Amino acid sequence: MPLRLGTTAAGLVTGYGADALFGDPRTGHPVALFGSAAARLEHRLWADSKPRGAVYAGLCTFAAVGLGVALQTASRRSPFARFVLTAVSTWVVLGGRGLAAEGTEMARLLEAGEVPEARQRLSHLCARDATTLDSAELTRAATESIAENTSDAVVAPLFWGAVAGLPGLLGYRALNTLDAMVGYRSARHRNFGWAAARADDLVNLVPSRLGAALTAVCAGGRARASWRVWRRDGGQHPSPNAGQVEAAFAGALDIRLGGTNSYGGEVESRARLGEGREPEPVDLRRAVRLSRRVGAAALLVAAAIAAPTTPWGAAPVQSIGPRRGKSSARRSVDNSGAGAVAVDNR
Repeated sequence: MPLRLGTTAAGLVTGYGADALFGDPRTGHPVALFGSAAARLEHRLWADSKPRGAVYAGLCTFAAVGLGVALQTASRRSPFARFVLTAVSTWVVLGGRGLAAEGTEMARLLEAGEVPEARQRLSHLCARDATTLDSAELTRAATESIAENTSDAVVAPLFWGAVAGLPGLLGYRALNTLDAMVGYRSARHRNFGWAAARADDLVNLVPSRLGAALTAVCAGGRARASWRVWRRDGGQHPSPNAGQVEAAFAGALDIRLGGTNSYGGEVESRARLGEGREPEPVDLRRAVRLSRRVGAAALLVAAAIAAPTTPWGAAPVQSIGPRRGKSSARRSVDNSGAGAVAVDNR
């Protein structure tokens, strides 16, 4: 029988492998280029206004989605081109290797007692004020960021790539990048960044809960505890999504997360997540390992979603391999009718 290969699923798997092996592109990263263009547009459009912010978020996001639609349409007759485009796009929008590297480096610095260096390094993971944080608070901040960004930088891109192909991959990364740029509750961005932040919340509703469920699945002997803490504490976070995965990680690692945080001079007191001890640097390394397992599980789910059908505008599924009594053949069927680490600012 011929081997039926779904191009979107194969592209997601290949792109995930490229991110795991090589990490982010070292120069000319498309997400960084998008961020630079978005920053220039913000300079032109900024006003202390929600409508102006909505226009800004719409222009940036629709540009990314439009590019994805154009690429998807252009490659609908070429399975190989679709595969390559999906693989490259997946590679550039994922941040799994970079996230793991930052978490591992933070753990090394904290284990070595290099607190000033760890304070500077924390900015690679989140926008939290770190100038007065001690080792314990730095560990907690980094662990929370590993948990949240496992969803934002790995689970969610794979989910949207599986559901919506190239427009889903590029559109999601655009929104998540905008949230990291202007989604702050600061005086400058409270109104202007409102639309970007709310849109990012919306597109992460399903992926964050998928990420929490996969965390429980990947928690080994603490699977039931992770599930229980997630269901009990996941809604206690100010964000409708960040607390889901953070609570699941807290239960899986048997630690407590949450507490008092400072952002741009504004102090927030958050509910505690979990019922274990305070996190230590060794727990940060455990969080990195758990994050990798969750990412691999998310890849399996995404490939399963993408494999049976091809998204809108997709190339026909490709059949490869020799048939009995015949030479190697390629046949297409039309089933299209079936349908860089972004820094969190929490």
